[in-house]
Amino acid sequence: MHRFFLAFLFLCLARQTSCSAQEFSQETKLASTAKIWGFLKYYHPQVAKGKFNWDEQLLKMLPKVIEAANKEALSKIYMDWINTLGKVKECTSCHKASEEEFFDKNFDLSWIKDSILFTTALSNKLKFIEKNRFHGKHHYIEAKYETVGNVTLKNEPEYPDFDWKDRSNRLLLGFKYWNVIEYFFPYKYQTDKPWNQVLLETIPKLDSVKTEAEFQHTLLQMVVNIDDAHGAFVSSNVKYKWPPYKLRYIDEKIVVSGYYRNSLTQSYPFQRGDVIVAVNDRPLHDIMAEKKPFVWGSNEASRNRNLANFIMPPFENKNVKVNFLRDGEKNEAVIGYYPSQNTKPDKPEKFRVIQDNIGYVNMGVIERTDVSKIMDSLKNTKAIIFDIRNYPKGTLYNLAQYLIPERRLFFKAIKPDLSYPGRFLWTNGRECGNIKGEPTYTGKIILLVNEYTQSHAEFTTMALQTADKVTTIGNQTAGADGNVSELDLGAGIKTYMSGIGIFYPDGLETQRIGVKIDIEVLPSIDGIKDNRDEVLERAIAFVNKGS
Repeated sequence: MHRFFLAFLFLCLARQTSCSAQEFSQETKLASTAKIWGFLKYYHPQVAKGKFNWDEQLLKMLPKVIEAANKEALSKIYMDWINTLGKVKECTSCHKASEEEFFDKNFDLSWIKDSILFTTALSNKLKFIEKNRFHGKHHYIEAKYETVGNVTLKNEPEYPDFDWKDRSNRLLLGFKYWNVIEYFFPYKYQTDKPWNQVLLETIPKLDSVKTEAEFQHTLLQMVVNIDDAHGAFVSSNVKYKWPPYKLRYIDEKIVVSGYYRNSLTQSYPFQRGDVIVAVNDRPLHDIMAEKKPFVWGSNEASRNRNLANFIMPPFENKNVKVNFLRDGEKNEAVIGYYPSQNTKPDKPEKFRVIQDNIGYVNMGVIERTDVSKIMDSLKNTKAIIFDIRNYPKGTLYNLAQYLIPERRLFFKAIKPDLSYPGRFLWTNGRECGNIKGEPTYTGKIILLVNEYTQSHAEFTTMALQTADKVTTIGNQTAGADGNVSELDLGAGIKTYMSGIGIFYPDGLETQRIGVKIDIEVLPSIDGIKDNRDEVLERAIAFVNKGS
């Protein structure tokens, strides 16, 4: 029995030693550096004032961190670093109770107490800085619009001669992006993969890349992991060219859904409903499986929408061989790339009266100055269909005057608390509707949505959904609501994120979920082939039959 106990104890100690060794690894050390560097950037009063070249400070610290053999050595490196930054005075205003309502699902500074990596003295030092954090005009961040609150970056180096081959430079850009999301992305709590895990997985990838393309793909994967359809990735080193035809993801297939300009229909080999099966002799499903990890989106609807756009390599000038099916028959064509003017769409009509005295309004083209004329022309129709499968032009408040009989709240929001990075503040949403209580439109109101309904389009839908006798028809929207923040990381690399959080007045989330839909209508390949608008057809049927 005694021998068994000793063996059991030895096994436990061996496992504990192994676990500790694994946790105190290069990845975890570098991850702690990323966190402390970002924390000091946004919290330390002297750093937040811009008194240091903060990127250069990180580059100097990295070799020391890599050499640290245990937590005592690592903590000393951090303590010595912090001590060079100047004294942190006690902040009396930081401790005052606030009457504001906080949203804390994103807030997490628990890593400060990491006993595997940090000594108690270091943890206490970091906690002191948190309690006596910077207040005032920040050197690195500001609210883009004070009333809205989404952040914009400032005073970040451009790095026109950025050397991606330098390991420390690669880590610098990765750490910079990670911390912006950590502190200022309102939907961090919704990501499929925990943001801390993304950091740990990204560090070895940044460490081992062999080409500039691999480096950019690694950063792109970080963007993909915020699960935000606003999270586009743009590099100045890539010059995009796009084909003139539209592709859409339907039933796990990529289908030609039309051309951006009707005049091009006879000039190119594709027809509506053609199903792409191979590109340059590679099966399409292989291409989709390869590209999908690098496609951003909030949900499957928006990811697949974007995936369809990246099936053809958008930055290659050479022709592409495409195999496709038309009515079940195999076809082959060679497709070229064309100047951007070929992808500028024809201008559709703004509104019209369609069958059975039903009005139709294209929300993607009408301006605010058009609203009064449109509503006057359609006031006697039995229903108006508002097509929001596009990007509206800020007409929602003007339309609400005619559609909603009184002022009604249609959203609530959260914005970053710049005085306490990582925390968010609830803000009062806005109302829309008739200000004077005058008579409004009395017919049915139909809203058409799909995966192209994103951001301001979703916001517009939420507003118009407060009307009486309103029905929303279509399929899941993009799930990317809230003003966009552009993040210029330097080295010609930019990305974006949803900068504020948007919710229905009852707190129901729209990010990743999309807006509420009353009647779901999924597109079909047959509908595309026959040039039928199945969502519009369903809307007309609903108006006429009431179901």
